[in-house]
Amino acid sequence: MFKLLTILPCLMMMFQPLNAKVEAPNYNFSLDTLADFFPEKKIDEIVKKYGKAEVMSTKNGTETQKYYVAHIRYKFPVIVQAKEGKVLDFFAKLPSYFLHDIFFQSLVNRMGKQNSYKKVGEEAVYQWEKNNLKHVYSAACTITCFPIFYTVFPTQKQSGFKPLIEAMKESVQKN
Repeated sequence: MFKLLTILPCLMMMFQPLNAKVEAPNYNFSLDTLADFFPEKKIDEIVKKYGKAEVMSTKNGTETQKYYVAHIRYKFPVIVQAKEGKVLDFFAKLPSYFLHDIFFQSLVNRMGKQNSYKKVGEEAVYQWEKNNLKHVYSAACTITCFPIFYTVFPTQKQSGFKPLIEAMKESVQKN
């Protein structure tokens, strides 16, 4: 009888409905955060908000800088190319704890259906062209799907300017 009196309350508590709200880690991440790094934005404004950048390289007056964006308890890198105090393009290495479905849907909500899509193996690349800017987003799937990177650069070629994504692609092909 004594055992029954101790086990019964435990069983009742175990089967009580849980009123916990489970939320994906990037529900509260806004694309407006990355809008701070869009082409033509002023570096001074970025420095005020994110602090001094780590300068990665300087070539022909173009400086490649690395900033860190804080989200929850983590930081992720955003690499920016800048010239004369203005952003030329950026490349954000997105955290793997972000959920692809949510991040992708936020891009679709802002820019509509992608202009192109390519899937190779378990990775996909989506591209949009809007307001003279090219947006490239990549994601991969294992057990869950997660974002890899997001980059934005001008669609019109500027002399001497090579978007970060193209420079990275060339660097990989050389090695």
